[in-house]
Amino acid sequence: MEPLKHECGVAMVRLLKPLEYYQKKYGTWMWGINILYLLMEKQHNRGQEGAGLSCIKLNANPGEEFIFRERAVGTSAITEIFQHVHQQLEGFEKEQLADGVFAQEQIPFAGELYMGHLRYSTTGRKGLSYIHPFLRRNNWRSRNLVLCGNFNLTNVDEIFAQIASTGQHPRLYADTYLLLEQLGYQLDKEVDYLYQQFKAEGLTGIQITQAIEQRMDLVPVLRKASALWDGGYVVCGMAGSGDSFALRDPWGIRTAFWYKNEEVMILASERPVIQTAMHVPIEEIHELNPGEALLLNREGNLRLASINKGQGTKACSFERIYFSRGSDQDIYKERKKLGERLVQPILKAVDYDIEHTVFSYIPNTAEVAFFGMLQGLDVYLNQLKAERIRGLGKDVTPEKVEQILSMRIRSEKVAIKDIKLRTFIAEGNNRNDLAAHVYDVTYGSLQPFIDNLVIIDDSIVRGTTLRQSIIRILNRLNPKQIVIVSSSPQVRYPDYYGIDMSSMEQFIAFKAAVTLLMERGMKDVIERVYEKVKYSSENMKHVRFNYIKEIYSPFTNEEIADKIAVMLTPQEVSTKVKIVYQTLEGLHESCPNHSGDWYFSGEYPTEGGLRLLNQAFINYIEKYYQF
Repeated sequence: MEPLKHECGVAMVRLLKPLEYYQKKYGTWMWGINILYLLMEKQHNRGQEGAGLSCIKLNANPGEEFIFRERAVGTSAITEIFQHVHQQLEGFEKEQLADGVFAQEQIPFAGELYMGHLRYSTTGRKGLSYIHPFLRRNNWRSRNLVLCGNFNLTNVDEIFAQIASTGQHPRLYADTYLLLEQLGYQLDKEVDYLYQQFKAEGLTGIQITQAIEQRMDLVPVLRKASALWDGGYVVCGMAGSGDSFALRDPWGIRTAFWYKNEEVMILASERPVIQTAMHVPIEEIHELNPGEALLLNREGNLRLASINKGQGTKACSFERIYFSRGSDQDIYKERKKLGERLVQPILKAVDYDIEHTVFSYIPNTAEVAFFGMLQGLDVYLNQLKAERIRGLGKDVTPEKVEQILSMRIRSEKVAIKDIKLRTFIAEGNNRNDLAAHVYDVTYGSLQPFIDNLVIIDDSIVRGTTLRQSIIRILNRLNPKQIVIVSSSPQVRYPDYYGIDMSSMEQFIAFKAAVTLLMERGMKDVIERVYEKVKYSSENMKHVRFNYIKEIYSPFTNEEIADKIAVMLTPQEVSTKVKIVYQTLEGLHESCPNHSGDWYFSGEYPTEGGLRLLNQAFINYIEKYYQF
């Protein structure tokens, strides 16, 4: 499928020993920052627009910097920020660089607490100023706050209004900045409360500072700040005093995993990166529960706290299908299962003609689903072989048995992902021709005009790449039929929790349903849905129903799939094109623990998602539709 802008990634490392410990054991005090680098590189698929890291020194003296931050924009941002960190070591002697105590006292980024972020914008805002971590400064260590996250909130307007109602004047209208100010405001209140308490007890000066840092509790800060948040999120933060936290949304939409031993605590967006970085079994890695926060105080003591009541687990299923790291053992099995569940509709599409069908996949994320599809086809073929051998009866001969046993599933690497062509250098037909060459094919991989070609992809969202490139280039092999298989169901609805697909006109499934309504004289359905959505948005405080489902309800999944196939087939392609989609039932069976399927079902886990869906439909009708 065409690339989507999707989720950000987070990583945290908290060292639980002095730097000299790691110098002696691992040969470098940079062991912690090296682990952070691994965690970020292993999640680089999540942040292709920028990256950032921050570090806190726990024992800096007044007058010494204790918070360090590096950020960069672009696909090479991870490399760039860590190069900058290493460049700051150039002015020190070799002996100094090998001294953990000296490093802890004198060298930038030689701290105990690290936080990294990989950015994938979902709101269109780009540039260095939008790269996490965000930083809120203050002369009191405990009032400093560093923040990053993997999130998208649906009610930024409401959060902004709440902040403004307190008398504050936010400088930016960006969700990360607003969360920073919201959390910072509550942090200030918590510190001020403790200050007044300790002052009343007779403490003064540095005594108060030390008492605040020892007694500070981020739980009430997180509860008060997050009470209004609607959306999917994992928000990570560090106070300048050394307290740190990671908070997951109560619906469990976004994921976070953590690991702790006597030396370090690690948190990341994906589980296998921790397994790889620390070489630990899966059983030792824990998932943060919905609505739960992981907190470490200045002394490195860990606790888990329920911040917001869990609303059931609506973990995103698109993570499993498309952009999460496929080396996770559960994700790998799930992707294979998705492919296996498609065997019967695929066989039906090729009229069970195994002998004259070649199976392949679109690189690269569909590869695992392809393996699952092959396994399912092998099961079918073995059953078919057994049935035919039994059917020989008394006519059985070694030659006939050998002929049956020689039947094979024909799989080939047909599609090849080629270079990223710079299509902006040409216009019109020439531009379309260049776009068609983003993929290439393996010539001679099938018999022209005889073989069907079945090729599996992870999902079909807009269909742009299929129409402009894939179908055109596959057609050059002259297959009898092209069957495009999607391992996910039809993507019918926008996402507002992390993936950048927020408008209705993006979805080929939606456009196909609207086209069918128009062709069959059912315009009244569109107008009726618009009236319901408009009334709901203007007159109802709480949005409870997804009326846009009525756009799809007159048609079967197959009818919509057939219309999509027609719409995505270029005019010059004479080969029959068919599209086979995963069912919702197949998705749930394959990914039983990740029920967040709103992209496909329209069942949004939060009211904010439904409200934004309604607005997207209104925008579509008022922009594109003529009553």
